[in-house]
Amino acid sequence: MKGWIRLKDWLMEHKVYAIIFVIIAIGSGYYFFQQENQQLISSPTNTTNQNVELKEKEETAKVQEETAKVQEETVQKSEPLMVDIKGQIHQPGVYTANAGDRVIDVISRAGGFTELADQSQVNLAQHIQDEMIIYIPAMGEQGTDSTVVASGGGTVSAGQGQKQGKININKADATELENLPGIGPSKAAAIIEYRETSGPFKTPEDLKNISGIGDKTYEKLKDLVAVQ
Repeated sequence: MKGWIRLKDWLMEHKVYAIIFVIIAIGSGYYFFQQENQQLISSPTNTTNQNVELKEKEETAKVQEETAKVQEETVQKSEPLMVDIKGQIHQPGVYTANAGDRVIDVISRAGGFTELADQSQVNLAQHIQDEMIIYIPAMGEQGTDSTVVASGGGTVSAGQGQKQGKININKADATELENLPGIGPSKAAAIIEYRETSGPFKTPEDLKNISGIGDKTYEKLKDLVAVQ
């Protein structure tokens, strides 16, 4: 009992120190509590959340990029194509076409074929390209064919589109041969018959051995064919 009274008296005399001690104890507890919270914030769970957010941002950016690309392609496809059609057409001239249009569509807009047009030399199913020149020859017209000058100035036959390499006249079938200027079904058959009966062509100039292929036609063929 006397000890408690003495402690009480001491506390009364030194209450300022007691208060300071209590404040220090509370401050220390708060400091350690904050340290634990900080550890929880930097825990693996939080790192995982950050990774998920980063991945979502990357996916969003990718989707936006793809959307922009599709929009750009759509704008390009929506731009009109200009085609110049000549020869045996009722209304020759420059016509506007849309992406996906074919030769037959432009011919229809130009009033269709004349009575003299040789339709056998025209690939009506060919897709239209910007800056095409389509020439429709007359029946019996020698040394010409329905030709297309595509964008960039490369000249190709109406059935070919932009030419990718030369046609091997020792291996090409009738369809491939008919893509060449001045070569219709009958001449393609004659070329195949020649190489089967007389052996392979040794030079492109041997094409002149085929009936109906003269100097003018050969001049158009020589840069488009090969024998190997």
